[in-house]
Amino acid sequence: MEHMKRTSTCGALRKGDQGKTVILNGWVHRKRDHGGISFINLRDRYGVTQVVVDSEADPGLANVSGELRNEFCIAVEGVVRARPDTMINPEMPTGEIEVAAGKIVILNKSEVLPFQIDAEGSEESDAKEELRLRYRYLDLRSLGMQRRIKLRNDTAFAVREWMSGQGFYEIETPTFIKSTPEGARDYLVPSRLYPGKFYALPQSPQLYKQILMVAGFDKYFQIARCYRDEDARGDRQPEFTQIDIEMSFVGREDILAMTEGLMGYVFKKTMDIELPARFVRLGYEEALERYGSDKPDLRFGLEIQDFAPYTAAGEFKAFKDALSQGEADRNAAASKGVTIPGGGVKALVVPAKVMGNVSYSRKQIEELETHAKIYKAKGMAWMRVSGSDAAPVLEGGASKFFAGLEKQITSGLGAKSGDLILIVGDSKRKIANTALGAVRSKLGRDLKLASANGAEQFVFVWILDFPLFEFNEDEGGWEAAHHMFSYPQEQYHDTLEKDPGAVKGDLYDLVLNGYELASGSIRIHNGELQKRIFSIVGIPPEEAEAKFGFLTEALKFGAPPHGGIAPGLDRLVMLMAGESSIKEVIAFPKDSFAKNPMDDSPGEVERKQLEELHLSIAYPKQQ
Repeated sequence: MEHMKRTSTCGALRKGDQGKTVILNGWVHRKRDHGGISFINLRDRYGVTQVVVDSEADPGLANVSGELRNEFCIAVEGVVRARPDTMINPEMPTGEIEVAAGKIVILNKSEVLPFQIDAEGSEESDAKEELRLRYRYLDLRSLGMQRRIKLRNDTAFAVREWMSGQGFYEIETPTFIKSTPEGARDYLVPSRLYPGKFYALPQSPQLYKQILMVAGFDKYFQIARCYRDEDARGDRQPEFTQIDIEMSFVGREDILAMTEGLMGYVFKKTMDIELPARFVRLGYEEALERYGSDKPDLRFGLEIQDFAPYTAAGEFKAFKDALSQGEADRNAAASKGVTIPGGGVKALVVPAKVMGNVSYSRKQIEELETHAKIYKAKGMAWMRVSGSDAAPVLEGGASKFFAGLEKQITSGLGAKSGDLILIVGDSKRKIANTALGAVRSKLGRDLKLASANGAEQFVFVWILDFPLFEFNEDEGGWEAAHHMFSYPQEQYHDTLEKDPGAVKGDLYDLVLNGYELASGSIRIHNGELQKRIFSIVGIPPEEAEAKFGFLTEALKFGAPPHGGIAPGLDRLVMLMAGESSIKEVIAFPKDSFAKNPMDDSPGEVERKQLEELHLSIAYPKQQ
C-alpha cells in the first residue's frame, strides 16, 4: 500500500490545513448517505475525520463508497476543505474541516459486527461484558477504551519520569520464584528439568525488593506484573500490575511524602489536576470508628457516631446485651494476655437534605439492613426525627425503646427534624463499625453523594497504625495483618510475644475514593526480630528457613533500615478514568471466572506436554 500510505492521522487536521491534499488510513466509524452525497466518519487511534464523497464524484469512486460498511479498513486520498458554518461540529477536534474524497481504496473488509463499536451517542459499546471480552479486539477500537488505554500509557510514563527524576532505579525482579505464603494462592509453574518441583509466579516482588535494599541500590521501583490465584471482582484480576517501590534509610514519613509527590506529579501531568501537597491522615482505629472502614470514601460526610451512651438509659435489650457480652469477652481475652476492643453500638445520622426526595420507606430501610447483615450484623435499628430542635420527637422503628431520651439523643448526634437514624450493635465492636460502614458506603452510592469535579473528585487519605497481627479464630492462632516482613513500632518490641493483639505496625495504606490504592510498610531489617515474628504467626524455625532462608540469610549482612509501598496501577487508572472495574483499563483482562473468552484460556494441553513435565491430571469426581 506504499502509494496510499497515510500522510496525516484522523485527529490532526484543522482549519489551517484547508487546500492540502492528504491521505488518511483508518476504519469506517459511521457512514451516512444523503441525496447522492456520502458522509464517512473515518477513525483511527488519533481521532475521527469526516470524509465526503460529493454527488458529482467519479462513478468509480461512488461505487467504492457504496460498498463501504462499518469497520471496513480503508485509505482515502482527498482535499481538506472548511465545513460550512452551519455544519461545524464543535464536539469534534476536527469538526471545522472535512476531506473531499478523490480516491478510496478498501484495504480490508469487515464481516457483520457482533456488536456496534460505540453505542449511539456514547463512546462505549452497549454489548454485554462476555461479548466485549470475546471480541476484545473490536471492543478496544471504541473511543472509550482507546482513551483509557492511552491514559494508562500516560500514567505509566509519568510514573517512570517522576521516579527516575527522584533518583530511583527501575530494576526487574524474577517472574519464576520460590513459592512463599503471602496471603493468596500461588500460580505454580512445573519444572521440566526438576521433576516434582515448581516455580511460583510472584504475588508481589516483596522479598526481592528487600534484597535489593540489602544490595545497596537505595531507591528501587518497578512497574511489576503480579499474580494471585484468588476470586476475581471489579477491582481485582488474577494478573495485575503494581508500581513497586522500595527505599533505604527512611522512616514512614519519607515514604508517605514520596508517594504524595508521585501522585501529585501523575495527576498534574496526565489530567492537569492539582492535588493537595499533603493527604489526610487517619489512624486505623479512628477510621473504623468514624467511617466503619479502613478504606473510607471521604468525598462525603456521614460519619458514624457512638450510640453506647444512650443504651444504658434506654430499653433496647439487644444493644444492652451486645455491650455486656462484649465486656465479658474483653475481660476473658485480657486474662489470657489478648487485647480486644469489646462491644459497640454505633449510629449513623442520614440528614434530610442528603436524602432529598428519597423518603426511605420501611422497605428501603430493610434493604439497608439486609446489606448490613452481609457484614455480620445481626440487625439494624432505626428511628426518624420530627418536631423541633427544642422539642424533638423520635418516631418509628426502635423509637419506643428510647422514650424520654429524645432531646439527649438528637442533640448528642446532631440530628434534626426529617433526619433518619440507623443503629447497629454487636458484642464485637468491629462488626458494629464495619456493618454500619457498609451501609454508609451504600448510601453514598445510592444518593450520589460523592459527585464532584476537578481535584474534588479525587480524595486521598492515609490509613496508619494498623495492627501488626490478627487473631484467626478458625485456626486458633495469630497471623500477619499485612505480611510477615512489616516492622513493629518500637514501643511494642519488648511485649511482642506477651500481647500480639496490642502491637501496631509501621504500616500504611493509601486510600482513594473508598478504594485501597496502595499498601506498604517499613520492613524488618534485623534477622532476630524477623525470627520472633515468624514464631508469633506459628512458623517454626525449620519452616521459616525452608521458605524464607534466602531473605533471613541476607539480613545478616548489614541490611539497612528500609521500607516501601506498592500502588496498584490498574486500580489507579480505573479511578482516574471514573470507572468501577479494572477490566475497563486493561487491554486483555480475564472475566469474572478467571477465563479469557477471546483466546479460550485456560485450556487443555497435549499429553506429551504433561509427560515432559512429569504431571498427570486427577479430575474432580462427578457429584
